[in-house]
Amino acid sequence: MQKQGLNRFCQPGMGEKPWADQGSALRAALGPEMKVVMDGFLPAEHARRKTLKAPIGCVGIGLHSGRRISLTLHPAAAGAGIQFRRTDLGVDIPARFDFVTDTRLCTTIAAPTAPAARIGTIEHIMAALVGAGIDDAIIEVDGPEIPILDGSAAPFLFLIDCAGIATSAAPRQIIEVLRPVRVEDGRGAFAELHPNAELAFDAALEIDYPNTAIGHQSLNFRLSPEAFRAALANSRTFGLSEDVARLHEAGLALGGSLDNAVVVDGMTILNPGGLRHADEFIRHKMLDVVGDLALAGAPLRARFIGSRSGHGLNNQLLRALFADPTAWRWVGGAAMRGQGAALAKQKAPALV
Repeated sequence: MQKQGLNRFCQPGMGEKPWADQGSALRAALGPEMKVVMDGFLPAEHARRKTLKAPIGCVGIGLHSGRRISLTLHPAAAGAGIQFRRTDLGVDIPARFDFVTDTRLCTTIAAPTAPAARIGTIEHIMAALVGAGIDDAIIEVDGPEIPILDGSAAPFLFLIDCAGIATSAAPRQIIEVLRPVRVEDGRGAFAELHPNAELAFDAALEIDYPNTAIGHQSLNFRLSPEAFRAALANSRTFGLSEDVARLHEAGLALGGSLDNAVVVDGMTILNPGGLRHADEFIRHKMLDVVGDLALAGAPLRARFIGSRSGHGLNNQLLRALFADPTAWRWVGGAAMRGQGAALAKQKAPALV
């Protein structure tokens, strides 16, 4: 990949800021498993739905299209959930697992009534929103994907910080997993959801890229705004150099560069600055898990276990969960507008 500059600006009052890790002290205090209490299961204001205080936007490059794309985050009414909007097409798409149509290189959603209205690479901004405890927001883009920015969730978290967070009087509802659910592929990769005795979302994940600088890595994680910011937010997407030419021939990764992805060539990291964390690869894969499972539409009380799980298995796991009405239940306040009934009887479309 050729190194490219990233054209970005943010409003209001958003100056340049390095999206560097600022959580070393917190990570040291949390220890290797980085377990803290999950926001959304605490008393008072923590159990209330949250949105942004003000709109805020940025401009960046689409990873696959290479297009310049404008993005704006807007506050939304309590109970609205997360909604994506293609401003160039005038189409809204709910951020839900059953609107996912493609998971081959990223998570892509589309409107069933307008399949051309697609939005790809939504996993990083979804992870930032759920990591910050945001329940309700509108995400506007004027193109077919979310800008990649630096390849992590940190720039989106920075936007949320600048916009501010508003807590409503509406109670937050959660989805509790009641029985184990498992999906797997033909290569032995799998993803599971289990009941959690604690009021939390816990995850354990491992990846294995033999004969590369990535190797075998594993991570245990409990989701909270503090843990997400310290442990996951600034970990970047990554790829193997041998795949770059193939992707370019397929018309993909046209906006990719060493500014927005970690590129691995055998045992070598090609990025001049190296890694942000020694285990940045597994941290980013865990970030993807958080973003993909955010498409459940509400916080999960569950334990996730995955081995070499990617966007496809993460989405299939949610489809399997909601296909079995005995495997989950709503807990807490009123369900998001119409979502309880929709999830109970939805039939998910075919997934590419």
